[in-house]
Amino acid sequence: MEKESPYKGKTGLVRVWNALFYSIDGFRAAFRHEDAFRQELLLSLVCIPLALWLEPDAVGRALMIGSLFLVLIVELVNSAIEAVVDRVSLEKNHLAKRAKDIGSAAVLLSLVNAAAIWILILSD
Repeated sequence: MEKESPYKGKTGLVRVWNALFYSIDGFRAAFRHEDAFRQELLLSLVCIPLALWLEPDAVGRALMIGSLFLVLIVELVNSAIEAVVDRVSLEKNHLAKRAKDIGSAAVLLSLVNAAAIWILILSD
């Protein structure tokens, strides 16, 4: 039988508390090691106040800001996929390339989605 992670046994508030610090560590790692995450975070830090200043209706603001959070979320998942693939092997492999390419495609779609939302709301 495969051994499970020792962290899986934690429950309740202890699990939530630990998860908070794992998440903070994840943000730090992404900021430190992922250029794309830093660029998208900077874009979000500029565009979120802009979305509030432009004053679309509440739904428009939510969509504009939510689309930026989605870009960051997808970039974090893509970075995690890339880290796991690189951890398994640095050798060229068609499955590793496929995994990385699919993660990259997901980031691209999230960026296109954000751009489309911003364009549609601002052109209204």
